[in-house]
Amino acid sequence: MGYAFKRLDRHGKPRYTACYEDLKGKIVSAGTFSSKKEADKAWQRAEAEVGKGRDLNLKRGRQTFKKYVEETWLPNHEVEPTTMQSYHYAIYKHVMPEFGEMRMMDILPEHVRAWIKRMKNNGVSPATIRHNKVLLSAIFTTALNDQVTYIHPCKGVRTPTVPEKPLDIITPEQFDELYRALPDADSKLLVETAIETGLRWGELTELRSRDLKIRSRILTVSRVVVELTPRFHPEGKRFLVKDYPKDKEWRRFKLSDQIVAKLEDHMIEKELGAEGLLFVYRPDASSQQRPSAPATPEVLGWTEENDKGRRYRHGTLSAYNAAKCRCEHCRRAFATYRARRRASGKDAPREPRLRETDGHIPANWFRNQIWKPALEKANLDVKVRIHDLRHAHASWLLAGGADLQVVKERLGHGSISTTERYLHTLDDADDTALAAFDKIRSRRRTA
Repeated sequence: MGYAFKRLDRHGKPRYTACYEDLKGKIVSAGTFSSKKEADKAWQRAEAEVGKGRDLNLKRGRQTFKKYVEETWLPNHEVEPTTMQSYHYAIYKHVMPEFGEMRMMDILPEHVRAWIKRMKNNGVSPATIRHNKVLLSAIFTTALNDQVTYIHPCKGVRTPTVPEKPLDIITPEQFDELYRALPDADSKLLVETAIETGLRWGELTELRSRDLKIRSRILTVSRVVVELTPRFHPEGKRFLVKDYPKDKEWRRFKLSDQIVAKLEDHMIEKELGAEGLLFVYRPDASSQQRPSAPATPEVLGWTEENDKGRRYRHGTLSAYNAAKCRCEHCRRAFATYRARRRASGKDAPREPRLRETDGHIPANWFRNQIWKPALEKANLDVKVRIHDLRHAHASWLLAGGADLQVVKERLGHGSISTTERYLHTLDDADDTALAAFDKIRSRRRTA
């Protein structure tokens, strides 16, 4: 049975402390109030919560959001290392500045709505806003289950609509142009394997000789490599190999004769053992310099006026230093100037930075040194990421008449609805429908 007792504060004024018995049989406080009536209501509410199996300990709710996240939620949340890395970034970039110093019990839906509104006004994309809100909701779901708080401030709070954009699928003709623009045989084989298999980047760059059975042409996808910041790696390294792909299930599928023959020749040429990586980071063998500036400063135009009202031509050191222009041409001019000085022994030349890698290909290195220059050279009219080759693989299979379930299992999709997104994604996918429409319309004209 709860009760309230009277005491005097330091100014001699009467105060009433509400007490109740928690789930463990311990007498705890439900708060101190200025009247006995308020104190009685407090311990009665607390007893009602205890009757429901809840432990209304206000001390836990008084801890700050930052304290709860850093000392309880993050250390005990079991997720993949890549997910934990993205959680840290989102929390300290978007969530902690808003709620870090607030007490858990004080965060209400109105605060979450105001936070979402501020992110929207600051130009944060709807997809990022949704991701941040989902993360905050996960934190408070755990806090609610742990009885740290009894209000879930994310319930009923809406985020801006994230439109479902159509997929831009590279056509076979565009792929051929891109393939010819790649700098060397190794990068061409990697990209061709990507389009032939539809593998994710982590699955592709973790392929080893033993994963491919030459005689049966069966490829087994049983591992994936992820690239991490060393602080999130169990051993403080950069690459972590997981003994299961993204969908948590091994999968096997057959490859074409021509890609198997190329991979076999590659393994023989490189003298790869059973554990050898098919695609290895070789910056010297496959590096490609960025293309030089397409035009001289005289035809590149002028920068915006600086604080002194002066303008400078793009692609010059003056534009970089005086106009603070950071366009591609100005950055390239400055980088070339610094490289020349270091080559001549000036500006304290340093040893070239080497990437920390165990042989796996860093994704951003391949993107910047191989992929983007090839895209520039191919001059395609679509923006293509290396991951888009996976989309193209699925789209081409379905456009060629492959069974939907077979494509799902080949790509490792968790749901058939994910695979269905690739139906009718090529530019000529509607030709049949248009032809049928034109046929009926033409018949009506001749009637």
